[in-house]
Amino acid sequence: MLQIYNSFTHQKEPFKPIRPGEISLYVCGVTAYDYCHIGHARVFVAFDVIVRFLRKSGWKVKYVCNITDIDDKIIKRAQENNEPIDTLTQRFIQAMHDDAKALNVLRPDEEPRATAHIDGIVALIKQLQANQFAYAADNGDVYFEVAKYASYGALSHKDLEQLHAGARVEVVSQKHASLDFVLWKKAKPEEPHWPSPWGEGRPGWHIECSAMSMASLGETFDIHGGGADLLFPHHENERAQSECATGKPFVNTWMHVGFVQVDKEKMSKSLNNFFTIRDVLAQYDAEVIRYFLLASHYRSPINYAKELLEQAKSALERLYTALRGAPMAETSSNSAQAFQTRFFDAMNDDFNTPIALAVLFELVTAVNTARETQHSDYLSLASMLKELANILGILERSPDAYLQGEQEDKTEIEALIKARNEARDGKNWQKADEIRQQLTNLGVVLEDTAKGTIWRKA
Repeated sequence: MLQIYNSFTHQKEPFKPIRPGEISLYVCGVTAYDYCHIGHARVFVAFDVIVRFLRKSGWKVKYVCNITDIDDKIIKRAQENNEPIDTLTQRFIQAMHDDAKALNVLRPDEEPRATAHIDGIVALIKQLQANQFAYAADNGDVYFEVAKYASYGALSHKDLEQLHAGARVEVVSQKHASLDFVLWKKAKPEEPHWPSPWGEGRPGWHIECSAMSMASLGETFDIHGGGADLLFPHHENERAQSECATGKPFVNTWMHVGFVQVDKEKMSKSLNNFFTIRDVLAQYDAEVIRYFLLASHYRSPINYAKELLEQAKSALERLYTALRGAPMAETSSNSAQAFQTRFFDAMNDDFNTPIALAVLFELVTAVNTARETQHSDYLSLASMLKELANILGILERSPDAYLQGEQEDKTEIEALIKARNEARDGKNWQKADEIRQQLTNLGVVLEDTAKGTIWRKA
């Protein structure tokens, strides 16, 4: 049975879908004003694996991940760059798609953009106003009145009195209380704006996601996810405005992905301690980055460190090496099925990728042993290793393509290996050692096996 940790209840719960066999999933995506960093990558990869596994398990999943394409940060960056907002957002949306593709992240079923949902946003605010949860201020903005929603703070487990005490002095004096948040912003000169009953303006950030998620998945849906940094105030505000508008529960299960840290601090643009996905891709193979992100449970914080990426690289080499030379089998043995059961048990337990990876490495041992002993289960075990790894979005290349890479000097390398083997056959050990050193200098690691010499990149 699938169990998922619900951020709302602070515990793992048996998953109960709204519609049998179907799962509706909404994840908060990026604000398109800059390149994505490795923290974004963690959210991309975590939910990509979750969706892959759910579909492999037989669930029909509708996966929606939004794009914020109008926001204070976007407007500020466009002004700084002296470029049109549409040009800025489209450039960074394309960059996000390129980064996600490099990390083998599948595209969501829908990618709604805030600017395409203005009518729905306006309708939602009108409903909140009709239900007396929103008010128009004298400055032309429209606010949600937090005090009227008794359940505010229940998702993030925040104490309202402490929140009020800790709230910064609000510049806008028209708000009824410091925690009230903006639903509609009056247009400023030279900013994008749309017509509304409250005058020309643009939506607040929180209301965008409520309108987009409900447009795609309905007023109540199964799972809402995102980074842990969105729990408060973004998701708390989403829940408040959505339930006050519809009178229905907004989301049944809330999921949050842990922070990527650098030196034990959250990676963020505000702290200027972030690494863009592009920065890291310039140093490491995309599959290494993906493995690094999966090696920790999605809810746990992970520390970005070179040694952990090197460990991920070594782990992938071991996995690919186990598949080297193994043709895939169409039938599965009982021993292979036993590994599949354990893998699925791990993933059904709140998508526990570290345990799932541990099962893969036990399977590697079984594959290597079966190969050495010429056991009849060898091919089915190797095939199961690839099949299970593919659920995690890894081991999708041929072993040689990964281990040898896109070497421009591949012909030269293989010629040197042939010359070394000829020197060894002629017992010219000095020449053989000299050639091996040449290969080492080229970043090549040799392995002499019973079936000949194989090589991989260092």
